[in-house]
Amino acid sequence: MEATPLQVDPEVIVDGVNLMWVLIATFLIFFMHAGFAMLEAGQVRSKNVANQLTKNLLTWSVGVIAFFFVGFGVNALVGSVTGGGEFESIFAALDSSSPNDWVSWLFSAVFAMTAATIVSGAVAGRAKLRAYVSYTLLLAAVIYPVVTGFTWGGGLLAINDGAANGYIADVIGVGFSDFAGGMIVHGMGGIAGLTAAWIIGPRMDRYNSDGTPNVIPGHSLTFAALGTLILAFGWYGFNVGTASTVFAVEGGELVLGAYETVGRVALNTTLGMAAGAIGAGAVALYMTGKVDTLYVANGLLAGLVGVTASANVVTWYGGLLSGLIAGAQLPIVFSLVEKRLKIDDVCAVFPVHGSAGVIGALLLPFFHVNGFSADLLLAQIVGVTVIGVWTVATTAVVFGAFKAVGQARVSSDHEREGLDVSEHGVDTYPEFGQPDVATDGGEREIRTDGGERFDESRSSSELRSDGGAPNDGEIKMVTAIVRPDRLGAVKKELAEAGAPSLTVTNVSGRGSQPAKKGQWRGEEYTVDLHQKVKIECVVADVPAEDVVDAIREGANTGEPGDGKIFVLPVESATQVRTGATGTDAV
Repeated sequence: MEATPLQVDPEVIVDGVNLMWVLIATFLIFFMHAGFAMLEAGQVRSKNVANQLTKNLLTWSVGVIAFFFVGFGVNALVGSVTGGGEFESIFAALDSSSPNDWVSWLFSAVFAMTAATIVSGAVAGRAKLRAYVSYTLLLAAVIYPVVTGFTWGGGLLAINDGAANGYIADVIGVGFSDFAGGMIVHGMGGIAGLTAAWIIGPRMDRYNSDGTPNVIPGHSLTFAALGTLILAFGWYGFNVGTASTVFAVEGGELVLGAYETVGRVALNTTLGMAAGAIGAGAVALYMTGKVDTLYVANGLLAGLVGVTASANVVTWYGGLLSGLIAGAQLPIVFSLVEKRLKIDDVCAVFPVHGSAGVIGALLLPFFHVNGFSADLLLAQIVGVTVIGVWTVATTAVVFGAFKAVGQARVSSDHEREGLDVSEHGVDTYPEFGQPDVATDGGEREIRTDGGERFDESRSSSELRSDGGAPNDGEIKMVTAIVRPDRLGAVKKELAEAGAPSLTVTNVSGRGSQPAKKGQWRGEEYTVDLHQKVKIECVVADVPAEDVVDAIREGANTGEPGDGKIFVLPVESATQVRTGATGTDAV
């Protein structure tokens, strides 16, 4: 008996594999939001971290809803009105003939949300949450969909097979080319961020009265580097995922679809990424004499942006050079924005996304696998200009309106206090050393060193050879300012000395320890306030001299900056829980 070959409809295989591929790429792109959150959180002050994280969370939450109800339909509407795109309804995403049609919507949505979240990094540290969220809603519903309608939606800048061309593309004879959104997503987001930062104005103390800039370093290079690598990982979904039809059916047989260029896309993405980091690091070394870590990280991303528009159609050396140039321009453009334009772009979103996106789109005709085309270069120049003008105009109108009614940025008091507290009522890094609490309601005092209070029957004369009371019967406060890394040793010494409970606070200050030079994004600044911890210990039964000796033993490194110890008299003390006063309270 002969085996009958299994009959499989190739269309079923094509649909299944293609849907799965698009969804995997979509999930990778969504994961880029974790990278944006870490990258931006690392580049802001510690007092603004929760605010930046909240903006990233709300960017997705508010933006994706707006894109579902309105943005997806606006994209089709603009494509139809300005070219040969197909339009059914402004609410097209709400009514689909097939459930799997929403996969296409979701893939479009993660691109839209990437453009939206870029803006938050430019206006960090001073933008009101309501202004930013409102702008995000408008960007997802109108501003970004108009750009995609002009291009991917078959509109103004597109050449369409079997349909009317876009008005401008028809005149030029060539359509604007952007494979995965180097200009449409990243360039647009970077330009929007720069415009918003310009309208809102710089952070307090960012510039002196004579216009010279002050460096305001972010709080964690670790977060920034981690965010960079997460973004780079997700970028493979962004670029490689755009080659989104793995298989197609021709003559009843399976053939490769857009996947036929996936090797080139993956290679150019990788080469551009690496070259961008090298280019930025090399220029930073030339400008400052040092390889700046943040410039290397930002350059890696700029290199990725630089090849995103062209990864499918440029040669391998074109991908490498596009990334190298995009990375190399970053320190130069950031310096221009900061020192000439006086725009406070906190996370360097314009040189990373904006100018890198523009450069990548304009370099495409020079490295095209089919050779240079003057018509294609003209189409790229026109496309970049149209997208840039639309983005600047709409962003300026939105943030200008908020500024006109006093809702664009927080008050100066709130800005100094930090947006974590003023906008969200939280502290991302709560002070450690919280007071100890007796949870059993008993009379016994809880101590941080695990020891016990002397019994009432125990004579204090046991502590002194002359029979006198410690500290001459007075209450003393011992206050020490020491290095944070010596806190553990100090606590150990205090425990061995039998010291009672202590309070520890994060502080900063300066004394005999010499000022140091720090560097943030290639610029030096003076670190004249050093991070310290303040230890406060109130004693009655334990001699203050013993506490001083214990702290000195634990804190001493023999180097300038070890700190100071102060002994102050305490007039009185009252224990809140028991009402005990004087030495009994201590």
